[in-house]
Amino acid sequence: MLYSTFWLIFAEETEGGLFDFNATCPLMALQFLGLMVFLNIIFYKPITQVMDERDEYIRQTLTEASENVAKTEELTQQYKQELSKARKEALELINQSKKEAQEIVDNKIKEAQKETEALVSDAFAQLKDQQTQALNILEDQISTLSEQIKQKLLSKQSV
Repeated sequence: MLYSTFWLIFAEETEGGLFDFNATCPLMALQFLGLMVFLNIIFYKPITQVMDERDEYIRQTLTEASENVAKTEELTQQYKQELSKARKEALELINQSKKEAQEIVDNKIKEAQKETEALVSDAFAQLKDQQTQALNILEDQISTLSEQIKQKLLSKQSV
């Protein structure tokens, strides 16, 4: 019985097996090709079109970004140069202002020294004049005193 069951199974496999080439094989091939054409038209072409558009957008965006980076670097260099130029000009202006202020201070000091010297010389001249006047007055007083002393002495001797 085991032998007969095995034979029935084996006999059935020979009649309708997995690789049976009859009219269904070309029909399956046509179905497969039809499915491929259908998927290609409906699914793959729109997807590839979207992917191509996306790739083009990414390339364009990358190109714009690299151009913007180049422009930014140029502007940065330009601003750095302008900033250093402005700093140099500011330093020159500060130094020039310091020199002018120092010249003004020096001139004011010189004028003050001249005025001081003039005041000192005027005061010295006034003191000289006062000394001369005082000496003249003293000489006059000395002469009158000496005359008085002389007269007193003579008047005492006459007595």
